[in-house]
Formats: sequence, structure tokens, C-alpha cells
Amino acid sequence: MVTMADDDLGGQESDATYRIDAACDARPGGWACRVEVGEPPDGRGATHHDVSVDEAILPRTGGTPDVDGVERLVRETFLFLLEREPKESILRRFDLSVVERYFPEYPAEIRRRLSR
Repeated sequence: MVTMADDDLGGQESDATYRIDAACDARPGGWACRVEVGEPPDGRGATHHDVSVDEAILPRTGGTPDVDGVERLVRETFLFLLEREPKESILRRFDLSVVERYFPEYPAEIRRRLSR
């Protein structure tokens, strides 16, 4: 579980706090992940997302090819998205590679975050 509070928003004003849970299962060529984004402590108002992660995206994002690394990549991606849009606006089903189409800065930013 990752919790995002106001100070995680890179200086943006927000009163939002989220709980992000990601569970990924290996599949041929990548992973299938189920993500829940809710408001702590009880997760009320949660949104659910199905996210595909192709192993080809790992070199561009700095992700590691193991379940823990992919789950971290997915959680950090949701933190990135939540800094830019409300949880209700995040697609309910998507491949992680589409994030870059909407946010060109994503690969460099996610590599930076994962290197911490």
C-alpha cells in the first residue's frame, strides 16, 4: 500500500489523500495488475483499475522484471497520475504504455522516482 498526501504533489495544492493498492500477476510477456485507489483509512470512494504492463516498457521506465518491481512501478504511476487528475478520471482499464501518450514527461519522471 502507498499513501499519497498533500506533500507528495510536487507543490500543487490539494486536500486529497489516497491509498493505492496494486496486485500484479505474471502473464506471457508481462503482468496483469488490479489497482484500487481509495481514501484512507477505510478506502471509501475507491476506484478500481485493470492495468496491463508489457515487459517491453520496463527499460523505458526503469522498472524491474519481478512482481515487486512491477507493483512498485504501477503504484508510482498512479501517484504520478493522481498529481495530474482526480482518481475518477483515470481510465478503468489501460496498458501502462498509454500513459506516455497523455503525459510525455512520464518516462523520465517515473525513472527518476524509481531510482530513489
